Amino acid sequence: MKNKLKKLGNSIKANKKKIIVVACMVALLVATGCLNYFLNVKEQEGLETGLGDQSATETFFSTYRTDREETRAQELEYLDEIIASASSTETAIASAEEQKLQITGAMETELILEGLIKAKGFQDCVVTMSTENVNVVVMDEEVSLEDAAQILNIIVSETDFEAPDVVIIPYV
Repeated sequence: MKNKLKKLGNSIKANKKKIIVVACMVALLVATGCLNYFLNVKEQEGLETGLGDQSATETFFSTYRTDREETRAQELEYLDEIIASASSTETAIASAEEQKLQITGAMETELILEGLIKAKGFQDCVVTMSTENVNVVVMDEEVSLEDAAQILNIIVSETDFEAPDVVIIPYV
């Protein structure tokens, strides 16, 4: 009986260690993605100081999208590794599958929202969603109340978020 309890205790400790390691890896991945993003933006601003605001703005949006896609691809890869691992517990696998579904759902919703906002006449935009809010960065010097109302209407009608949860940021 003692041996069984000892083995069970060791098994639980090993699983906890694996979960902690995976969580640390995901946190490091997110930190690396953020650092990469900010360094790329800073580098691009330095390279394009003579090319005008339009080029720098387009670079911001394309760089942001590229970094977002790369970070999510890495996150999905880590989650796939957890799901495929023979040493993963059922709880860890279920959690990884749920996180994977959330990420893919957010990707699809962000893409739809970006398309709808561009259809309203904005040259470019980036939408990011978290569990608490939605951030919308639009290519514009200022966002009028009418434009903000259109964006807000799109977000509220296409998601479960309410008006106070939406942040609209002009970027030029």
